Amino acid sequence: MAANDISDAILVIIQRVASGASNDDLVKGLPEVTAQARMESLNKLLQQGTIELLKKGDKLIYRAKDPKKSALPKDADNEERIIYGIIEEGGNKGIWIRDIRMQSNLNMTHLNKILKNLETKKLIKAVKSVNASKKKVYMLYNLEPDRSVTGGAWYQDQDFEAEFVDVLNQQCLRFLQMTRENAEKKREGPLALKRLSCCSVKEVHKFISDLGISKVHLDEDDLETILKTVVYDGNAERIMMPDGSFVYRAINSPLFAPGLVQIPCGICPVIRNCSKCGDVTPNKCIYMTDWLD
Repeated sequence: MAANDISDAILVIIQRVASGASNDDLVKGLPEVTAQARMESLNKLLQQGTIELLKKGDKLIYRAKDPKKSALPKDADNEERIIYGIIEEGGNKGIWIRDIRMQSNLNMTHLNKILKNLETKKLIKAVKSVNASKKKVYMLYNLEPDRSVTGGAWYQDQDFEAEFVDVLNQQCLRFLQMTRENAEKKREGPLALKRLSCCSVKEVHKFISDLGISKVHLDEDDLETILKTVVYDGNAERIMMPDGSFVYRAINSPLFAPGLVQIPCGICPVIRNCSKCGDVTPNKCIYMTDWLD
């Protein structure tokens, strides 16, 4: 067989095995091809970026490469290809260096050297994970890390942005309350009131986007997370629609939501004076401020 024919035949065998073909598979599929000719064709396919070399346990396997994925440069050696392939498998959630070492069977010193080379070439990158501040995960350089790694919009440099979340919570509640108040003004009956006072996540997202209070991009999933906190606070209800989607509606609760912030009202020595200011919320009450001091 000619060299090109051998390469084409090897590629066909590899493409048939989704999980990757081992050397034994290639020998079985092409028994008439010599070991030297087989290795020359494999190296040619690797350099072309048509296949990739992976290591599973103590075995090397060859797998057809997705043409849409980034290819390693032609001067990359086999060990770099193996490490790159392992990291590529981790996707945008990344992979711990411990798992890379276990899959590659390389010692830590040599592995660190390969990782450093791949980082220098901007083929991979190390990303700090919010789940373990002292650990890093590795992923391909052009990937956007998954939210499970970065924490999404609620984290900045691995710190939870509690104030940012609180501001969004308040603004989402304000929009729900304004929508309900506008519905009440129309006086069209209880069924119409309930329908007109409901807000979709899309409507809330547009309201928050128009306010321009966020420096980071927020999508509808982010805003739904915030709306759920409004529900958990007892300030809104979540209603399922016939199509399976959810809408949110502000509720007028006659009681304050439970929590430590509400406890002082029960023992406040000037609670009978609350009617003077018309606001019994502890963090706003003019009497409560003096009493706490």
